[in-house]
Amino acid sequence: MSSVQPDVTVIVPALNEDRTIAEIVRRLLALPLSVQVIVVDDGSTDGTGRALDQYRERIVVLRNDRPTGKGSAIRQALAYASGRVVVIQDADLEYSPEEIPSLVDPILKGVYGVVFGTRFTNGFPKGMAVPNKIVNLLLAWFVRWLYGRPITDEATCYKAVRRDLLESMELECERFEFCPEVTAKAVRLGEPIHEVPISYAPRSKGAGKKIRWTDAPEAFWTLLRYRRWQPPWHDPD
Repeated sequence: MSSVQPDVTVIVPALNEDRTIAEIVRRLLALPLSVQVIVVDDGSTDGTGRALDQYRERIVVLRNDRPTGKGSAIRQALAYASGRVVVIQDADLEYSPEEIPSLVDPILKGVYGVVFGTRFTNGFPKGMAVPNKIVNLLLAWFVRWLYGRPITDEATCYKAVRRDLLESMELECERFEFCPEVTAKAVRLGEPIHEVPISYAPRSKGAGKKIRWTDAPEAFWTLLRYRRWQPPWHDPD
């Protein structure tokens, strides 16, 4: 294994994604970047593990016997991350891995420490459910009101963060509250959140989508909960 530090670590939490996981990994490995791919098979009961067999010599595969949650899987993988930048990639095909280079470029150039991919540059993507549209609008408004940051897409999966910053956040998330926790703590660390446009192809519940609009209360609570979070090096005196 090369001792050269990769540009990017891509963390892929996966639960029962045997239809798409192999393609996701293939496309990640084909990126024009030095990439470390970490897949967390988070208690899958389908063929996700078997689909990863062909890539085990090129990626890091972690396996949980039972589902632990997206946030927990990300925290587990972070202990193995070695890239300068960490990006989260869902195991489905809602987000296009080919857009990761434009997402991480401002960080690799030292311009920003945190970059979000926004799905809403040209309005709402076709096929997004109405409740999800409403929740996304409210989350963006809540961040603006609570933190004074005018971001357009708080709940985007594509969050790219300089690894040392992400490690300093002392993440506690277990499930989908990973997104608001990172948003809140990035702001509390004094980091600007830069947004770049991305494409998005929403899938339905029947196609395996796991997050629900009913997860929204936890997202709002997480943003509120970390409003007064202090970095680990903060001196209260």
